[in-house]
Order: sequence, then structure tokens, then C-alpha cells
Amino acid sequence: MNFTSHRRHPLARPAAAASLALAVALTAAGCAKSEDDADGAAKPSATGADAGQKVAAPKPGGKGCTLAAYGGDTLDLKGATVGFSQSEKEANPFRIAETRSIKDEAAKRGVKLLTANAQSQFSKQISDVQDLLAKGADVLVIAPLNSDGWEPVLRAAAARKVPIVTIDRQINADPCKDYVSFIASDFVEQGKRAADQMIEATGGKGKVAILLGAAGNNVTTERTKGFKDRIAEKAPELEIVFEQTGDFAREKGQQVTEQLIQSQPGINGVYAENDEMGLGAVGALKGAGKKPGDVKIITIDGTRNAVQGVVDGWIQGVIESNPRFGPLAFRTLDTFTRGEEVPQEIVIEDGAYAADNAEQDLGRAY
Repeated sequence: MNFTSHRRHPLARPAAAASLALAVALTAAGCAKSEDDADGAAKPSATGADAGQKVAAPKPGGKGCTLAAYGGDTLDLKGATVGFSQSEKEANPFRIAETRSIKDEAAKRGVKLLTANAQSQFSKQISDVQDLLAKGADVLVIAPLNSDGWEPVLRAAAARKVPIVTIDRQINADPCKDYVSFIASDFVEQGKRAADQMIEATGGKGKVAILLGAAGNNVTTERTKGFKDRIAEKAPELEIVFEQTGDFAREKGQQVTEQLIQSQPGINGVYAENDEMGLGAVGALKGAGKKPGDVKIITIDGTRNAVQGVVDGWIQGVIESNPRFGPLAFRTLDTFTRGEEVPQEIVIEDGAYAADNAEQDLGRAY
């Protein structure tokens, strides 16, 4: 079976033909190049169209943003300085791949890139972005740690007329006023698709737990909503009996699952809102003497280790969340700074891994 993909109906198109053309161009740019895992790890990387992000089909009526509406002057991106703010420690494969994608695309385009890593501290991320502005960043790409609390950065960027593109997580602010575009997956839909996999794995009956992501960002909120809504709709006999944050971290995911096994020894399934927590759950189950498949695990991201977990039988399904934002982010900025219209929201397609395709598609995982 080929790697499957999902197409959502996003907010992502102004009525103007220019934005449709941009969406097509973004798709081509996303498919043109992929990024390897970092730090010399012995992990095969996906190549070509199979690895790159693809833009979901634009929905008529979506809103766009232009320089005239946002404020600012046209700019040749090749001669500009781009600032990139990463939110989390690069111990997570998603963040490694995301940062590498940004760096690779900047190098490919010959663009000067300034980078900062907040090390999972929100106060540091705010000061990081302010420092990038002070160092002369002409445009910003931000992977936010939290969705709220960005007012100091937005004011500083507006004063300098610096365009902002956010990736992966959304800032709670006004598009085409406080930032230009938000590029990400449909997180509610990811949660729904994870629920579909859990229903299939459990037969729609039993007790399941949710390992929640970090509090304070839209990813956790929306992945939780999608999962719960779909379970309520399609599998009312599948009871959610446990919810606790694992902070998107493997160690915390393992600790929480160890507590879960003690408090709910008859648990049938675990929905982990990212792969790292899911892999932590696998570690806890192994430590408790469980066998592959005793507890059904569904995760979201698409890291190589999680997909290998599907191959090995410890994980029943993985919904992809593609971290290779570089080509899309730079293409969006390039189009915008030349004075052309871009969508305020750009939604990407995500695939999925299950027992019938995980082994053959392992090479495309990150």
C-alpha cells in the first residue's frame, strides 16, 4: 500500500488568482527538496516529492495578505537577513528536522540566516526574537512555544515593519496585522484521524488514555479536540479514562504511562499527542512486562523511531505531521516581500503509517 495522504478544507485562499498560483508554487517548492535527520545519525532520509510538504487544496473564500495591507516595503529576500526562532531543545526529531529544513533552504537560496533556540523556555524565546530584531533581521520565521504572550515581539516587529511567518504552532494574534501567514497541519483533523486508528485497533470498545502535549499552545488543544470529538461520534463504548500531560517529551511520557499502568491496569489504548510521548509509553509498557499489541498505541508526528515501532508491533498507527517547513516558509516570504498576495493560513497535507505501509515507507520518516 502506498503512503496515504489526507486533504483538508483549509482557510487558505484569497479569491484572487494570485493566491491560487502561490499555492501551486508552494506545493512545487515543498516537493523539490527534503531534509535529512541531523547530527550524523544513521538514519536514511526521504528524498524528492515523497518527503516534501504539500499544500492542501485552497478553499474559496480564504483570506490573503499583501504588503499594502500589512505595511512595509518591497524587499529582495536574497539580500535580506532572515531570523529564525526555534522553540524547543533539538532533542526531538521533529525539531531537528524542522531546523535543518530552514537552514538548508536558506543555504540553497544564499540567504543570510540568524538562528536562536529557546530551549523550551518561553521567556527566552521572547528575548531571542527581540535579539534577532536588534541584530537586523528583515523578516522572521517563528516556531512558537506558546500561542499567547507575544505582544512585546509583535510590537517590536511592527515598529520595524518586519514581516513574520509562524510555523507549526499558531500565535493568538491578528493575521495580516500582527503576522503575515501561519503554515501548519490541520491539528484537529490529525486528532480525528488518530481516533480512527484507535477505533480500528481496539474494535471501538474499552478504555483509553490520552498523553496530552504541552499546555498553552494550539497543537495540544486541537489534537485533543479532534480525538475526543471523533471518539464521541463513532465509538461511544471507547471510554477515555485518563488524561495527563507528557509535555511532548519521551521521558515524561514514560513517567506518565508508568502511573497509568498502576492506576488503570486494564487500559486498552494510549493516544500520545506526539511520537516522543508514544515512545515513552512503549518504554513503560516494556518495563511492565507487556508484549507488543497488549496496549494499542497511536501517535502523531512520523519520526523514524515511531514508524519503526509500527514495524515492530509496539505502535499501531502514526499520523504524520511533516516538519520540513523550509521551502514553504521561504517561498511565502519571497512572494510576500515582492509585493504579491499570500494566504493568511497555509495548510499542509499529512500522511499516515500503519502496519500495511510502515516498513515500505520507513525511509521517508524523519
